[in-house]
Amino acid sequence: MQPVNNPQYGVPRFDASQLPSSIAQAVWRGMEVGCASDAVVATGFTALDAQLPGGGWPCNALTELLQPQPSLCEWRLLSPTLATLASTGGHILLVGPPKRPHPPGLSKLGIAESSLVWIAADTPAERLWATEQLIKSNPRGGAILAWLPQARPEQLRRLQVHAQGCDCPVFLFRPESAQRDASPAPLRVLTTLGADWELQVHILKRKGAWLEDAITLHAVPGTLAHFFTPRLLHPSRLLAPLEATNVRPLVRTADRQDLRQPAAH
Repeated sequence: MQPVNNPQYGVPRFDASQLPSSIAQAVWRGMEVGCASDAVVATGFTALDAQLPGGGWPCNALTELLQPQPSLCEWRLLSPTLATLASTGGHILLVGPPKRPHPPGLSKLGIAESSLVWIAADTPAERLWATEQLIKSNPRGGAILAWLPQARPEQLRRLQVHAQGCDCPVFLFRPESAQRDASPAPLRVLTTLGADWELQVHILKRKGAWLEDAITLHAVPGTLAHFFTPRLLHPSRLLAPLEATNVRPLVRTADRQDLRQPAAH
């Protein structure tokens, strides 16, 4: 195979087309979404699966989920995956959730109370230790969800090393401001709320090309979609007329006339 000069960088590069077909098909190119070498779990959202390496949440690795505030988006984003794992006998392991889990509400998301294991870890050190021990125990068929807003990069790196031997997905929830920090997690996702039960998902880090635009997911919580009317599925259409009727002019008509008169000194 002959090197081909690349004038843009002044260094030689190789033409992958000169490789044998069996090898060329295995070569990953930076502009392509990578293929996961380990198992993945489907997200339940076709548009999101299409943008994730391997087509789902990775196992044997950390997934870092960032959001503006805790308990805002995580259940709506992960409930399809967690419901599937719980239905096959897997346990959903929670480490230090900021709010007490609400079993009736989670059951509406398809997550049975018997599938939940809540570990009440109050301090950052306790949450970090409990998360590490769960990852090292390698629970199969379920998922690990840990809220670690204060974890440092070296602590996350240690968790990532252990996660490589864990066969279930591991989700770490951190604040939106953490996107400016270095992280060893192969997959980092920022999730914010959108209009009409939508979630805006920004993939900050993945194996593959940079994805500039957000992915819009229609994520009605749990089984509520079966009870919502078309109007309730689009609340922005209901709020728009109300907001329009509540708008008041900043300056009254009489005030406008006064403004046209020269000021008296």
